[in-house]
Amino acid sequence: MDMRKVVGANFARLRKAKGITQEVAAERSGFAQGYIGWLERGRRNPTAISLYLLAQAVDAMPADLLQPIESND
Repeated sequence: MDMRKVVGANFARLRKAKGITQEVAAERSGFAQGYIGWLERGRRNPTAISLYLLAQAVDAMPADLLQPIESND
């Protein structure tokens, strides 16, 4: 399991469920919009502090970003 993809997919899902754009998520988290886009595509490996800031941006817990993704196999 690639945790970068798990975090990215969970962040995108939570962000969209709250109706938050990448730009707003970037403002709330303090990261650049480009970072948010790369994160959602699984191309960033966030630190523990980054997970905390990202989770706050979408009103979630850091653990929510680490939940395994259900597969439809």
